[in-house]
Amino acid sequence: MKTKMEYHSPVLLKETVDGLNIHPDGVYVDVTFGGGGHSREIITRLGVKGKLFAFDQDLDALENVLDDDRFTLINENFRFIKRFLRFHGIKQVDGILADLGVSSHQFDVAERGFSTRFEAELDMRMNQKGELSAYHVINEYEEDDLKKVLLEFGELKNAGAMANVIVNARKETPIKNSEQLKEILSRFLPGHKSNKILAQIYQAIRIEVNQEMEALKEFLTQSLEILKPGGRLSVISYHSLEDRLVKRFVKNGMFEGEPEKDFFGNFEVPFKTIEKLIVPSKEEIAINNRARSAKLRVAEKK
Repeated sequence: MKTKMEYHSPVLLKETVDGLNIHPDGVYVDVTFGGGGHSREIITRLGVKGKLFAFDQDLDALENVLDDDRFTLINENFRFIKRFLRFHGIKQVDGILADLGVSSHQFDVAERGFSTRFEAELDMRMNQKGELSAYHVINEYEEDDLKKVLLEFGELKNAGAMANVIVNARKETPIKNSEQLKEILSRFLPGHKSNKILAQIYQAIRIEVNQEMEALKEFLTQSLEILKPGGRLSVISYHSLEDRLVKRFVKNGMFEGEPEKDFFGNFEVPFKTIEKLIVPSKEEIAINNRARSAKLRVAEKK
């Protein structure tokens, strides 16, 4: 697909859209529009009365808007899904699709700072208008807060020592780019594990910059309000932190604790799981490396 901004193939395209069980006259939402791959597939399955709304906070995604009267792209974070659908007169929908994580396009644009492959300023904002950047996290967070970010979101055993090294280094000079950060943390990056550990560090900072866990919780909670009975939720996650939240929510509608039991002693849960965990085939991973860690969960509102 050629656009002004080059995007890669959507992950688990058929499986994710199949999971929505699309009705031609239904209303659907793609909350992670990106290059529009999933949205294009949804549109092909809609009739003349069907509607598709899409969300993406990244300005680059606006280059890929679909020229179709049934389609509306909303340039906002999906944590505001309920508010902006209401603005467009939509209170309930038939299905919601989410392809979480960073798009291939964002990884491939060096200056965005998402990839460990490029030297770049510390940015990592999915919304380029956002105030919090990787620079602020690295240079302005207190040591305990930095440790918490690296431990919780990067699951790094040396989080405390890493935070201490960063705080001491920034006393000498601000840490402005990825090469400085790699050099400062070089003692924690042994050759055979350097890429894996660096990816965990980047993941932790990126999740904090974009408030990804909070946004995901808000989105999932609102999805339960917005979906009609029988409506489907189809979600792809890429790391264990996301997947644990999604798995727990579709299992019992909560992130913590246990659901209440009804009069007969059965748990009252809002979703019915449609499929067991779906992962990409070896063939898809060979074609699209981004798919290697993808996990798809599909649930139907009772």
